[in-house]
Amino acid sequence: MQETQHRVTTLRVAAVQAAPVLMDASATIDRVGDLAATASVDGAELVVFPEVFVPGTPVWIDTARIWDEDDDWYALLADQAVVVPSAETERIGEIARDAGVWLVIGVNERDGGTIYNTVLYFAPDGTLANTHRKLMPTGSERTVWGMGDGSTLRTIATPFGRLGGLTCWENYMPLARFHLYAQGVDVWVAPTLAPGDGWVATMRHLAREGRMFVIGVNPCTHADQLPAALPRREALYPAALRERDNGWLEPGNTVIVDPAGNILAGPVREEQRIVTADLDLGLIRTQRRHFDPVGHYNRPDVFRLEVDTSPRPAVVETTLAH
Repeated sequence: MQETQHRVTTLRVAAVQAAPVLMDASATIDRVGDLAATASVDGAELVVFPEVFVPGTPVWIDTARIWDEDDDWYALLADQAVVVPSAETERIGEIARDAGVWLVIGVNERDGGTIYNTVLYFAPDGTLANTHRKLMPTGSERTVWGMGDGSTLRTIATPFGRLGGLTCWENYMPLARFHLYAQGVDVWVAPTLAPGDGWVATMRHLAREGRMFVIGVNPCTHADQLPAALPRREALYPAALRERDNGWLEPGNTVIVDPAGNILAGPVREEQRIVTADLDLGLIRTQRRHFDPVGHYNRPDVFRLEVDTSPRPAVVETTLAH
């Protein structure tokens, strides 16, 4: 693989810890536009939004009994999910272009009768530069999301190095990480729903393991922000859970870490904020002098990873020769 030539030495990043307009794709994309513009005015060149930010997390998988009269919620999710490409992705591309930023955002992607947990990467000219579907939904997530395949395990070249990452608990998959490390990833994005100190420790470990910058970004949603029009709004977030969580349905846990594992910003919790940091890209190379997981600290004579990056469509048509 040809190495990406770094043409810049610093990068200002913004991790947007905010709430979507739950189950309303159009209104949430409007909010994305406002937040991306604010980050751009502050000098951000890379703006990262949380996991499935459009149209938001199917929160009922953790707040209600699975399969227990949740059809109306799932139907709303399917209706508001994003098709790729579509008018919705064009709108997000326009937001990236107008702000002049690299924009990374999680969406619920509808493809046929299945919804996927997908991360979209938009370039500053508004083009969709990369798409990644989460390989393995976690726990109750499997009741709403399908599984991705190896064809979306890619990094992309940018003026500040190679950009890539994984979604939430995918980051615990060592072989998936190594495959992306082997592509020379320099800035790692980890859109997530995961709360707590354990997740922050994971972000710090990944930064030291890959000797890269890591941006972990969470949604942050309070009960007061649940749209009044949501079906069975009170059942969606029962009173007992509101009391336990002080109303924070999604408390946030955003953090930005440098290649030595030092926290540059965060973790930010129970607060909606655009979390920013200035990255000294030279640290990547100096840190890899000490440890390069796919270079001088690798043993390809002992270990070998085989990755199937072919797409796995439902139907493959074959024409037999006569």
